[in-house]
Amino acid sequence: MDELIWSWKGHQISYTKILPQDGSTASGRAVLCVHGFGASKGHWRHNLHALAKDQCVYAIDLLGFGRSSKPASRLDNEPETAGSVRYGFDLWAKQLVDFYSEVIRGDQPVTLQLIGNSIGGVVALNAARLLSERGQAPAQVVLIDCAERELDLKRLPEQPFIAQLSRPLVMALVRQRWIVANLFRFFARAGAVRAVLKQAYPSGGNVDEELVQLLLKPSQEPGATESFRGFVNLFDDWLAPQLLEQLAIPVRMLWGEADPWEPLEEARRWKNAFRCVQELEVLPGLGHCPHDEAPEQVNPILERWLQLGWEGAHRA
Repeated sequence: MDELIWSWKGHQISYTKILPQDGSTASGRAVLCVHGFGASKGHWRHNLHALAKDQCVYAIDLLGFGRSSKPASRLDNEPETAGSVRYGFDLWAKQLVDFYSEVIRGDQPVTLQLIGNSIGGVVALNAARLLSERGQAPAQVVLIDCAERELDLKRLPEQPFIAQLSRPLVMALVRQRWIVANLFRFFARAGAVRAVLKQAYPSGGNVDEELVQLLLKPSQEPGATESFRGFVNLFDDWLAPQLLEQLAIPVRMLWGEADPWEPLEEARRWKNAFRCVQELEVLPGLGHCPHDEAPEQVNPILERWLQLGWEGAHRA
């Protein structure tokens, strides 16, 4: 897959484009895949070609991740410095909206569908909200083990009393660059990455050296600590339910039953609570990233759902 570069607000954004595999050059349909925390466009390595049968498929590195620029983080009450950004779901959603307008759509009408894994799911939902407000609503959003963000302050009453009591201290500590840098160095090691993958991929499927390096290499680039700092300080940002209640477009959810971080029970609650959620499909024995862990199971589901999205957009 060739890497392409898009210049956005003075930053370099890395992305991949897969043309329709049926040989057509302009189908008027596009799918944009959005990775999760610590991952990159390469995390869709086993999905892009399978999904590009008769539409263009894109995968993008969010600002601060993969091979995209990694500017300095600016938190609440910190002075603005040259090139610094406030990492968060509004920033990343605006990145997707502008990418759609400038790269995918250009001066041609293109119907869009969004697929997001983990925090990429929240980003995709927020981008769908912004696009809907512009009158350019995507045909559908597909969530794969969407981040539930249980550490957000809005969910603090759900936490144990000791967690509620210690939250101010935790928030004060992770603002400190020296603490974040040491924490980041601990996780940005091959051994630590493999340990995390053992949890995230309970079946062990496709946990290979390519995946380890895909996650590890961006962490060695300048600025990687800053994007990590920005992310771990997102204590008051969008939650998926806030966005789901605002969307009128179809949303479909795919969930690894053995996801160690995003409980299936919450996904089932979303399915029952929000009219936009059309389906929830559960994958037994799979974890947080089923699209990479078992693409042979996931790709046919995504293909079927994308077709439903196109059909719904055509009827509309």
